[in-house]
Amino acid sequence: MAGLATDPMEQPVRLLSECYHPLSPRDLSRREWTCESRDRSGAELKQCNQCGKCCTKYSDGGLVATADEIEWWEQFQPEIARYVRGEKIWMDPETSQQLKICPWLIKSPNEEKYTCAIYHNRPDDCRHYPVNIEQMVVDECEMLEPRDLTDTIRAQRTLDDMMNDSRPPSNSR
Repeated sequence: MAGLATDPMEQPVRLLSECYHPLSPRDLSRREWTCESRDRSGAELKQCNQCGKCCTKYSDGGLVATADEIEWWEQFQPEIARYVRGEKIWMDPETSQQLKICPWLIKSPNEEKYTCAIYHNRPDDCRHYPVNIEQMVVDECEMLEPRDLTDTIRAQRTLDDMMNDSRPPSNSR
C-alpha cells in the first residue's frame, strides 16, 4: 500500500488473511499464528473473505463494549473512546447520535472487501464473532459451505477451532 501514514490511527490495518493474533486490551503481548487449516473434522468452513456483512449488520447499535474495554480505550486509544457515549459505542462524537455504520470499517477501493481500522483493539463483540453456525446462517456469512449446513455439529467444532485465539468455544456443541 503506497503512502502509508505515520499516525498509527491512520495506518491501514492488516487484513484478517495476514493472520496475526489480535492484540487485546487485556493481552498486550502480540502472538502470531498461522493460517493453515485447523479443520481436523472434515467441515468446510472457509477463512473470512472480509465481505463486511457482520460489520455492517451489527454496527448500527448492535454492539457493546465492556467497561474494561472502554477504560482501556480512554487511556490508550482516545481516538476510539471519542466514539463512546456512556455504555454505547460508535456514537457520533459531534452529535452523540448512533452512527449507522462502524466508523472503523474501511471499504477497499474497487472491491467488496472491508477491513477494520481498530482490528487489534476492537471490542469483544467483534472479536468473538461468529459465535455459532446458526448466527452465521442468519447473517448469510460467506465462510459457510453447503456441507456445513448439513452437519452443523461438525461445522461448529471447526468454527470453534478456527476462533480459539479470539473466544472460548461455543456452548452449542
